[in-house]
Amino acid sequence: MPNEPVNTVLEPLLALLARRDYVPANVPELLRLLRLPRSRQQNLQTALHSLEQAGRVARIKGDRYILPREADLVPGRIRMNRQGKGFLQPDDTGLKEIAIPESATGTALHEDRVLVRRDVRPKGLRPVRTEPDTGTVVRILERRRMQMVGTLQRGRRFLYVIPDDPRIPHDIYVPEPRDLGRAVRLGDKVVVELKEWETRHTNPEGEIIEVLGSPDAEGVDMLSVLRQYDLPLHFPKVALQEARAKGTTVQPSDLRGRVDCRGHQVITIDPDDAKDFDDAICLERAEDGHWRLWVHIADVSHYVKPGTALDAEARKRGNSTYLVDRVIPMLPEALSNELCSLKPGVDRLTKCVEFLVSEAGRVLRTKFYASVIRSRRRFSYQEALAILQRKPARDPIEQMLHQAHELARRIRRLRFANGSLDLDFPESKIRLDERGRVLRIERTENDVSHQLIEEFMLLANEAVAARLIHLRRPAVHRVHEAPDARRLQEYREEVLSHGVTCGNLEQRTEVQKLLARLNTLPIGPALKIGFLKSLMRARYAVEPMGHYGLAKKNYTHFTSPIRRYADLIVHRALFDPQPAVKSALSQAAEHISVTERNSADAERDSKDVKLFAFLNAQLDSGRPLAYPALVTDVRNFGFFVDVPGLAMSGLVPLSNVEDDFFEFDSQHSRLVGRRTRRIIRLGDPVTVQVAKVDRFKKQVDFRLTDQGRRRSRGPERRSPSGHGAPSAAHHGHRRR
Repeated sequence: MPNEPVNTVLEPLLALLARRDYVPANVPELLRLLRLPRSRQQNLQTALHSLEQAGRVARIKGDRYILPREADLVPGRIRMNRQGKGFLQPDDTGLKEIAIPESATGTALHEDRVLVRRDVRPKGLRPVRTEPDTGTVVRILERRRMQMVGTLQRGRRFLYVIPDDPRIPHDIYVPEPRDLGRAVRLGDKVVVELKEWETRHTNPEGEIIEVLGSPDAEGVDMLSVLRQYDLPLHFPKVALQEARAKGTTVQPSDLRGRVDCRGHQVITIDPDDAKDFDDAICLERAEDGHWRLWVHIADVSHYVKPGTALDAEARKRGNSTYLVDRVIPMLPEALSNELCSLKPGVDRLTKCVEFLVSEAGRVLRTKFYASVIRSRRRFSYQEALAILQRKPARDPIEQMLHQAHELARRIRRLRFANGSLDLDFPESKIRLDERGRVLRIERTENDVSHQLIEEFMLLANEAVAARLIHLRRPAVHRVHEAPDARRLQEYREEVLSHGVTCGNLEQRTEVQKLLARLNTLPIGPALKIGFLKSLMRARYAVEPMGHYGLAKKNYTHFTSPIRRYADLIVHRALFDPQPAVKSALSQAAEHISVTERNSADAERDSKDVKLFAFLNAQLDSGRPLAYPALVTDVRNFGFFVDVPGLAMSGLVPLSNVEDDFFEFDSQHSRLVGRRTRRIIRLGDPVTVQVAKVDRFKKQVDFRLTDQGRRRSRGPERRSPSGHGAPSAAHHGHRRR
């Protein structure tokens, strides 16, 4: 093996650097300390370079090497917000998030792997500080993306590109484009490849590598999203060939060693436009009044094997991406929509978790095995809800659906009794016409048809995680770390400032009480959004660190292997006899956490570009529509609103309120009209219409309508115990 000489150096090198008596050394000194001949110097330098790129060693002045922690250096992945501030998620899961001020981010871009020098404050006799850890980016270890999309413009002396991503604050200088195969005009959307960028005090330079076209041309908006987030339009030919070679039907040879569940009343419940059915359920009465529940999950691992082109492409994509006008699937459609999809009336291979559940909803026993099913019926959520809202017919499947609903209610009640948090918001789905324009926006409540499936899937995910831990098999777990105590305290102070009772939020029961209280208040949805912002983001990790939101000690993703690579890893970990290498799993967990965030951003942007065009058309018509909205934040320059009917948020600048002059009352976080004494505060229902669309900043400004001005509060202070505020919109798929 060509890397074998390098690999033999790695462990002794890391052991040397970890010694307590080690003094930072350069390459010649390391050769001597490791007792290596001069002929191995190249191997040593290669090993040092790879370790440095991975953030496992750091090079300091004099080209000497040291373990990062010895110099308060922390490797990790940085995430940027629109204000230019960065947040480092350290590679070491034992370290907390590190905040990076805008002035200290260097040339780091969103999702880059970087090395950060952590600020260490002297302790002395001072009281314990509650400030967050801060640091400075000292090196870019790996660029997440070298290509980005933007709009071509010309300055006095240079051509430059304004990036579509508002988290990139610098324009990119580019030379005159050449040899692109088509003419490029100012204002066109283009793809730029970033060159070396040495300092944040100068603009980065790049080269145009593709012209997408005018932003108003049909299809360019979505093509820009695809390019920006590096989403592939096609599968490699060899992967497609492997998928087609699997055939279209289950073969007799596939059934060896499987439990035959084809006689069971198996059903699926999914969105009305779904084609990839990952999961199916069946419920029957068991002995002693208990229930026997089968949760069947598509057996993707039977068809997608490690080392194949299919597996390599699925891992690279990490997950399916659900854009507003299309799906970018993780697997070719021959598998995702056909052979793996649990369609009714045909044999399909599954991995099954079989539960024995008590009448009260407690799990008494679980079994895990490979199986074969034939789904009896495919329900949409709307169809299932309609059945659950009336008495069941004599149809045994409808009766089973009602029984499953009642069991799911009891399981859900137990979950919340054990500390699970109610963090659900309504979701919004944009329906497009045949020309790709917004036709309507539908809101989807988390009704009982969704909860039925959700509870059974959560049960399966938890059971599989516990089984993996019991077997001591390395896998990837779905982790949601507890929020930082400082953030919770800041949020608590915000809640109290609005006259809402709030206990110690480090106690889970107090969080549950607060969320229940917020569900009854006009201000509740806005404050609930604030709580969500104070939470950590769920991710994948090799260590089973639990799930804060669900209050589960053990949790993983097992139930969606058609659209999530994490679930495919977990299927293999549970059923394959050969355990995976933990270091490889750790790399995979980090990679699929990144692809998940990338897909979430792409999904949000795909909605935004369609909504921006929709709102621009309203402005051009001179007849913008009025929308109910909810005030979610109040500042001295205006107030932010959430507009459920558009599934988006925006700003109402005070400059757009022409009939009064508003003063900001910082003590009570409200705006007060000087002339009318009208009050605008968090949680107020208002009516707004679009005033301005900024495609560069990806922001929308609204203005109050006459009706909206009448609906804002008068000078009297309303009690926070009122009812009737509209729910805030929630964007994207549930990603627990």
